[in-house]
Amino acid sequence: MRRHVLTGRPLAGEHDGMSGPLTGIKIVEVAGIGPAPFAAMMLADLGADIVRIDRAGNVSGGSPDLPPGDLLTRGRRSIGVDLKSPEGVEVVLQLAESADAFLEGFRPGVAERLGIGPDEMLARNPKLVYGRMTGWGQDGPYAPMAGHDINYIALAGALAHLGRAGEQPTPPINLVGDFGGGGMLMALGLCAALLESGRSGAGQVVDAAMVDGSASLMTMIWAFQAMGIWTDERGTNMLDTAAHFYDTYRTADDKWVSIGSIEPQFYAELLRLTGLAGEDLPHQMDQTAWAELKDRLRGVFAAKTRAEWMEIMEGTDVCFAPVLTMSEAAQHPHNVARGTFTEVAGITQPAPAPRFSRTPGEIRRPPPHAGQHTDEVLTEWLGADTAKVAELRAGGAVA
Repeated sequence: MRRHVLTGRPLAGEHDGMSGPLTGIKIVEVAGIGPAPFAAMMLADLGADIVRIDRAGNVSGGSPDLPPGDLLTRGRRSIGVDLKSPEGVEVVLQLAESADAFLEGFRPGVAERLGIGPDEMLARNPKLVYGRMTGWGQDGPYAPMAGHDINYIALAGALAHLGRAGEQPTPPINLVGDFGGGGMLMALGLCAALLESGRSGAGQVVDAAMVDGSASLMTMIWAFQAMGIWTDERGTNMLDTAAHFYDTYRTADDKWVSIGSIEPQFYAELLRLTGLAGEDLPHQMDQTAWAELKDRLRGVFAAKTRAEWMEIMEGTDVCFAPVLTMSEAAQHPHNVARGTFTEVAGITQPAPAPRFSRTPGEIRRPPPHAGQHTDEVLTEWLGADTAKVAELRAGGAVA
């Protein structure tokens, strides 16, 4: 029987047909919002067996045939636990004893007060990787404060550079802090720590802060600034909407297209396909002419519909794509051919990424109702018999 490279455990796929490079990895996740569930979703998509700890008070007994719409919780099983009950805390500690990783998104100190902090967990399972997802991090002056994505990317030095010249900073939904700089960073951190733990036999704490991750995403811009090709003034640089060859343009049917013709050969294609190639124009990188050239391109793109520009520019090296809504993106031929989106339980959603040639990821199950798998998890992970499950239920430790 094949065994997992990190844990030495038999691969779950050996007996249940599951796939994914993290098959065989067991993770306990405490329910939260935003980045931590996103990290767990990515890990579940890649094959990890994840049990989600939901609050016992949130258990409502919803029908499994009508799964919730919170796609960030897909792929996991849920157990309802009262974390204010000593018996409930003991259930979580026992789950962590047989897990490879634990993931929580509390404010600093909350897990310790509940009795499920790193010290308690690692005492039970010295090989455990303990993931802590916060906005500000586990220490520092802002650590105890509340916050959201917009605040974390503001402090990280990212938000100030998002938007057009003369206008206020524009938050890019909550993609940068919560998901790019938060959940994805946590998923990477857990995978790296699991790899190291598999070699050393020792666990550790992964402190993933959205402010750190958002700052990390800005590394190339810091490099540009060091090279003297980026200023702090928003909307005046090549990649932040100042350049005429890197922006979006409105079309005749009030839709939009995106242009990213940075390299000279791609810029030459832009001029050719827009009919400007024969004109005596300023040099592409002459920033004093960018505003004038952008006005020229606005007029050109406004003369045709988005579909007409797609006909002209798709299949070329101009660096072009139509600006699509979510529903349009799910139907675009490229995304359909790639299987970028999929449908599970009647809901269209992004498919697992990235792709793996031999161990592809998959969405194993739709989002669970809180506590939907309590009995199943207690039996499978802890070996609890029917009498023990009934005892825990009767005492209110689980629901």
